[in-house]
Amino acid sequence: MVKEIERTGLPVVHVCTVTPISLTVGANRIVPAVAIPHPLGNPSLDQKEEYQLRKELVEKSLKALQTEVDKQTIFED
Repeated sequence: MVKEIERTGLPVVHVCTVTPISLTVGANRIVPAVAIPHPLGNPSLDQKEEYQLRKELVEKSLKALQTEVDKQTIFED
């Protein structure tokens, strides 16, 4: 699905917990998530830390959307 959306000209970020799967399906912009049971959070954190973690993931994803790529790229930091 990621590749089909990008074919229309819309950049897509694939946030995922298992980056090799993203590479296999052909995602161009890949942002690693936290963990399989909680990809966009960590329930063991307190509310403030959880908010910061999610904020960082969103900011990383927005940066990836703004980045021109010509090959599959994993945005680690």
